[in-house]
Amino acid sequence: MNVGFAMSVVMAIYATGGVSGGHINPAVSFAMCLFGRMKWFKLPFYVGAQFLGAFVGAATLFGIYYDGLMSFAGGKLLIVGENATAQIFATYPSPYLSLENAFADQVVATMFLLMLVFAIFDSRNLGVPKGLEPIVIGLLIIVISSSLGLNSGCAMNPARDLSPRLFTALAGWGFEVFTTGKNFWWIPVVGPLVGAAIGGLVYVLIIEIHHPDPDLEAEPPEDKPEKCELSVIM
Repeated sequence: MNVGFAMSVVMAIYATGGVSGGHINPAVSFAMCLFGRMKWFKLPFYVGAQFLGAFVGAATLFGIYYDGLMSFAGGKLLIVGENATAQIFATYPSPYLSLENAFADQVVATMFLLMLVFAIFDSRNLGVPKGLEPIVIGLLIIVISSSLGLNSGCAMNPARDLSPRLFTALAGWGFEVFTTGKNFWWIPVVGPLVGAAIGGLVYVLIIEIHHPDPDLEAEPPEDKPEKCELSVIM
């Protein structure tokens, strides 16, 4: 499941990256605006498209697997229990999870996501060969979801969680999808936005501002070639 989720992100970025930059996550778009990597006036358009796309995707999945969903629980669309199917579309907390821990879970997971996204696209860092950035992001998502997905599915994306949840509410699961798990639904919406802001800030403060400025680097004196040679050797 983690591999399939990650590879779908890779395909989405390859499909749309040349036109829109491959933004499919409102948390990423928000962080990009917050740290000056995208203009704020674009944010509502990006976020609107992301939520709409996730809703249409959920509806498409429901249509394709309608017969399977109906037969799995005897024609019932359940939110909890061993025959529950709501978690196919949105994330739900494990029984032991508190809301405080769930919020921290989403903040930390998305923080790591944004730290590495900023690193991948930082031209002054080690960088990634052009055209391979989506694959590296896919590997990043596999790592995060495999290590931090046990508590509540590791959404890290408000659109990927809220839009399908709304669709399930309308498609037959009922509006209990918003109250199940102690009203858990807002955690995968707010948590990733907070985590994205923290992740971007951590990267900027710990890594980005410490890059040497090429404009301030003085050229070595011409009358001391031995220092040039030494610096090359080192």
